[in-house]
Amino acid sequence: MKKILCAVLAAATFCAPLCAQAGEVFNREHRQENRIYQGVQNGSLTQGQYDRLQAREAAINSSRTYDLQQNNGHLTPAEYWNLNRRENALSRSIHFYKHN
Repeated sequence: MKKILCAVLAAATFCAPLCAQAGEVFNREHRQENRIYQGVQNGSLTQGQYDRLQAREAAINSSRTYDLQQNNGHLTPAEYWNLNRRENALSRSIHFYKHN
């Protein structure tokens, strides 16, 4: 019984970071959508800028969903890196549009 418990805990330890990565990307998408909405509300983003940013955010979300479906709910390191890179670029664009 003790060996089984140790095996289950070890497996959970290795799987947790992968699940956390998917949640981290989702939470980041949510925070960036809030930044976009705040820009619209305070007038620092135009409708066209809003539409472009939302389209990019939707594309990232679609990629994340597809990647998760292909790998049984997990992101590979390459997929995580790619999504993170795209989120970084989107974040820079949001900042540029809001402060331009």
